[in-house]
Amino acid sequence: MQTATVGSILEAISVLDPDDQLFVTEILKKRAIEIRRNQILARAKEAEENYKNGNTQTVTVAELMALSADDD
Repeated sequence: MQTATVGSILEAISVLDPDDQLFVTEILKKRAIEIRRNQILARAKEAEENYKNGNTQTVTVAELMALSADDD
């Protein structure tokens, strides 16, 4: 399998005509959106499974915010 660097990919794209460069940009943007959508879906499924298995706990908003602040 051949590997490419970001720089070589950008260089290859830069020699394309402007319309093709815009086309590549749109494809990459759509792929990035799809990747993020799949990540969110996987996380939602994990959360749903945790809920079904009783691996969750009830907390107040204040407790949740305190937990969130601890993660920072």
